[in-house]
Amino acid sequence: MRYTIPMIILLLASCHTPDFDPLKAHVPYPYDLHTTETLPVEVFRDGTSIAIVNATAQSWEAPTIWINQRFSTTLKQLVAGQTVQLDLSRFRDDIGESYPAGGLWSTRRSMPMRLVEVQAAPGEPLVGFVAIRQNRYE
Repeated sequence: MRYTIPMIILLLASCHTPDFDPLKAHVPYPYDLHTTETLPVEVFRDGTSIAIVNATAQSWEAPTIWINQRFSTTLKQLVAGQTVQLDLSRFRDDIGESYPAGGLWSTRRSMPMRLVEVQAAPGEPLVGFVAIRQNRYE
């Protein structure tokens, strides 16, 4: 009985996985390509995922989506009129850390989604999307 509590603590500690993986690292945020231009593409957060609603007539082939000038992921395409659901765990930074989305088993506090941008291709300027603020994740 006296070994029960230390064994439980050891078991719980061994279940923790690192929050980053250098093999999954993405390129650093291109600050020199940041612009103040925005498009009426809305991004809604729902727990540990987001929905991108492209209400424009513009499409992108293989765009990179950036969140908070740090985390990114690449899509195959973002078509005009399309809504895309993305798990926030897909978004990684330049050291391979995943977006801190929170959730039931998360060991990190959830990060608010303040700025969402699209980059049409490497070297192209970034264009902002409209991040819809939902207070329950702030």
